[in-house]
Amino acid sequence: MDAVLAETSIGITELKKNPSAVIRDAGTDTVVVLHHNKPSAYLVPASTYEALMEVLDDLQLIPVVRERIASWQADPDHVIEMSRAELEVIARGTPLKSAKPRTSTKSRTGGAR
Repeated sequence: MDAVLAETSIGITELKKNPSAVIRDAGTDTVVVLHHNKPSAYLVPASTYEALMEVLDDLQLIPVVRERIASWQADPDHVIEMSRAELEVIARGTPLKSAKPRTSTKSRTGGAR
């Protein structure tokens, strides 16, 4: 049997009878929908789904952040100012036109130029 990743389960036939009641009774819990005793779908509360999407969005930013850190470590005086929204655009693979390189006013030793 496949792994069941929820404490509550319901057969698809039962779900068809009264889906609104199943959702209401689940409250904030996830419900696995079984078809022939195998998981076929999960019912998750909207707030849980939204939180998962936020986490996935954040995870997509990790390579971009790592690239920026590596670039900064290679040349600390070369800084590109960027908002979170701009990072998200990059993470999704859309070309970015508004990022403007800026030269830092600090030397590599941290003092003023």
